[in-house]
This record gives sequence, C-alpha cells and structure tokens, in this order.
Amino acid sequence: MDKIEIKNATIIDGLGGDPYIGNLYLNNGKIIAITHGESLDSDISIDATGKTVTPGFIDLHTHSDLSFLLDSTAQSKVRQGVTMELIGNCGMSTCAPLIGESKDLLMQRLSTYENGGGLTDKINWTDYAGYIEASRKSGATLNIAFQVGHGTLRSAVIGQEDRPPSADELIEMKRLAGESLDAGALGFSTGLFYAPGYYARTDEVIAIAEEAGKRNKLYSTHQRDEGASSVGLFTSLNEAIEIGRRAECKVQISHVKCDTNQVWGKADKYLALLESTVDEGLDVRGDQYPYPRSSTSITGAIFPRWALSGGREATLKIMANEDSRGELIDGINEIIDKGRTTDGIMIARFVPDESFEGKNITEISEIMGTTPAEAVLRIYQQSEAMVVMQSMDQKDVDKFAQHPLVAVASDGSSMSTEGVLSAGKPHPRSYGTNPTFIQTFVNEKKIVSLQEAIRKMTSLPASRLGLSNRGRLVPGYAADVVIMEAEKVKANATFLDPHQYPSGITHVIVNGEIVIQDEKFTGKTPGAMITDFNS
Repeated sequence: MDKIEIKNATIIDGLGGDPYIGNLYLNNGKIIAITHGESLDSDISIDATGKTVTPGFIDLHTHSDLSFLLDSTAQSKVRQGVTMELIGNCGMSTCAPLIGESKDLLMQRLSTYENGGGLTDKINWTDYAGYIEASRKSGATLNIAFQVGHGTLRSAVIGQEDRPPSADELIEMKRLAGESLDAGALGFSTGLFYAPGYYARTDEVIAIAEEAGKRNKLYSTHQRDEGASSVGLFTSLNEAIEIGRRAECKVQISHVKCDTNQVWGKADKYLALLESTVDEGLDVRGDQYPYPRSSTSITGAIFPRWALSGGREATLKIMANEDSRGELIDGINEIIDKGRTTDGIMIARFVPDESFEGKNITEISEIMGTTPAEAVLRIYQQSEAMVVMQSMDQKDVDKFAQHPLVAVASDGSSMSTEGVLSAGKPHPRSYGTNPTFIQTFVNEKKIVSLQEAIRKMTSLPASRLGLSNRGRLVPGYAADVVIMEAEKVKANATFLDPHQYPSGITHVIVNGEIVIQDEKFTGKTPGAMITDFNS
C-alpha cells in the first residue's frame, strides 16, 4: 500500500476545534503522522494548498443494505465524502436474518430490479454472519457498519400480522437479535411508524432492545409518530426515550423532524425535550438530513396501518372487496386531511410505469380520471411505489441543523449514475446530503461553522457507534480522509434530476486507498466491514 502525503492542508480534526495548517501522512490504512512544516517520505504526494482536509464522513442513517451486493462500485455516497455507512435502519435489515416472511420480503424487493439484479440465485445465507461475509466478498467503495432491524425480526418470527408475540416468539426475536449483534451488527433499529413495527407495543421493543443495551450497542429508531398521524410527535419521542431508559441503551432518534403542518414550528420544544433528557443522564442524540422533503414507500406514506396487516396479499384482498375498499379509501382520505397532501407526494420509483416518476398523486389522479385516494390504490394494485413528500417547514429544518446533539445523516442509499442503481427519481439526499449541509448551512446561511458541520459528520456519529479509531484526524486512526474546496462544495442533485454527483469534494480516501481523485472514481473498493468498536 502506498504511503500518502497530504501537504499544506487546512486541517479540521473532527472535534470542532479551529482549523490549522499541516501535513498529513497515511500508510497501511492508518494515519501515521501529522507534521507542521517538516516533510516525511511518501510514494504519493497531494498538494492541498487552499483546501480543507477532514476525517471521512460517517453516515449514521442509510438504507444501502443491498447497494453493494448489486454494485460494489456504488459511488453516490463516497463522492460526498462519506467513508462509512450504518445500514439496517428503520427496523429494516433487508438482507438478514432471512427466515420465514423476511426472506419473502427480500425477494419482493429484488423483483423491482431486472433479473433480480443478478442476486436472486446468489442468496445462500440465512443469518447475519452469512450476510456480513457476503458483503465482505462483494466489496464496497466505503466502510459498512450493520444493524439488525426489528421489522425484519418480526417478519421472520411472526410475519406481517397485527398482534403481540407469544412468549416463545418474543424469546426467538431476542435470540435472533443477540445472535446478529454477536455476529457483528453494531446496533438494533426500529421503524415503529411502519408495518410490522407499528404493531409492536413498547414492552416488546424494550425486551429486544435490552440485547443491544447489554452489549453497549446502539438503539436507533424511526419513532412511532413524527407528526400527528397516531400518538403524536411528543408522545412518540417520549416512548423512544423510555425504551432507552428501561433497556439501558444508547438511543439515536433517526431523521429528526416535525412532520406535516400540524406540528410545524415545534422544533424548539422537540430540542428542549432532548436537552432535558441528556441533562437527566440518558444517552440520547438525533440525526437529520438537510431537506424539507422526505421519502418512503407509498404504503408507508399514506396507507392506514390496519390495512397492511398480513402483508401485500392481505391488503390486495381488502382492495378487492367493495366494502373494505371503501373503508381503506376513507382511511387514506383521513391521512390526507391530517396534512399528507397529494400534491406534495411525488412518485420517485414505479417500475410498472416510469412515466409516473416525477409526477405527484394529484397529477396522476387527473391522468387516471379519478380521485387521489383511488389513484393511490390503482398504483399499489400494480406494485409498491417509492415517493418523495413535502413534509417539513424549512425553519424547523434550520433549527435542527444548528443543534449540537443532531448529527448529519442521509436516510438514503449508495447509488450510481449508471447501471442497476441509477433507476428512478430517488430523493437527492442519496447524492447530496453532506454537500447540501455545507453549501446551505455553512456557506450560504452561515448558521453553522465549517468545523461544527464536520464534527456533526465525523466524531459525533463515530461516538454514537462507540468507534475507537474513526471520526478524527489523529495518528493511529483509520486513514479515512476527505479533501475539499469548502467554499465551492455544491450538491448538484435535484428532486427532478437526482442522479448527479456533487462538486468541490476533490479527494476521498478510504482505509488509505484513494477512491476519489480530482473528483473522479479510481475504481477501488477498499471498504471494510465494521463489526466491532475497534474495526
């Protein structure tokens, strides 16, 4: 492995301190020295005069579970400066464990790719250890850390049914969670907003989260309600805190937001509750993507959860019956009335008819000559669809962005501008989260300093995972490094044209290997599977 020199750099160490000028030296996957003027021997020298050098960014909230199995060279994240992704979020560890209905759900997901993305016949594992090994063999442009998802565990043991587990079923979910954590998953996640996680009572989640707590691993949650769809924003936030308190585990609130106009303007109250919880001594933090629009499946966005019990086939049966179809339409209209407006829901990916991509539900209903709720059912009749939604107020987004307890995270996936991962019109966060944060909050609005922005992308997320050698620029730490022209950083991805890489991030080094050089991909895939705190 080449010894790399990065000279004349403006160094931001990741801890939030002031920048300083120095030379950074990398060898054998580690930072070996930082000097202030003197030069050391090197095989490759990069002149960083006028550029900012930072630790590699750690994305705590991603859904790249399949990305690198489909395309090991996926670049949308690494070109942003991301050198590590934490997958398995929102209760969905798509690829493991694969037992019962959890494997059926993976096969449904693969069916959205032509020929299953070439993976259908290659999935020969059932447990988390097998998935991690398959990921290691596939390779990746960046490092991957893992979580086991509650929704996946529930699907494996109970299926998609709306009922509590039996005593034996709860024991089995705990066993699978513990087995996955021992195999190398660094956390346990829930998506209590989604089916089947929505069907779980708090005590069920606590019982499984205890497996993470006793191993000092993370509990991350897409909380039960981020707005006013069910129990309400603050009851839901208090539930997440109580789970952490009783399970004795670290809590990461995923994609912090005030969702739908009924709770707009509540960011200060939300943050005050987080602060008081931390003052109480509980280890709770949050993360956020820097956009006022969100993205999910069409069922997650606008279907009442009772209609999803039993899975897709059960939902289609409800739709096929005139009386229950009417009840479902009433349920969808009730969600619309609560602020999920159909002109604010855009189709991002719909395999049966790609002409719908980029259009909102109101527009599609006009094309179909029917009501928005009926149009939603006709879409789902053919296939699940991914949507992008207008759901947040920019003032709340700005307040969350400034808060020191909130890290930067994408809620996106590693994608590419060509190949199997280039389809549809996905949320631009998969290509632009970190550049957007720097461009918008640091350079344009000037409400966050550059060193604080970098802390929120590096040492803060590293500390949430308990990583002992990543997220800072100090000798002995992993050689995950970003070089950028900070004032020129720009996210080029848009909502209607999302498959565009950012500019201004010139070099990205992962484990001592240059993956992005002068904003071009080198073809290297040196990513490691991060399965313990010292990886």
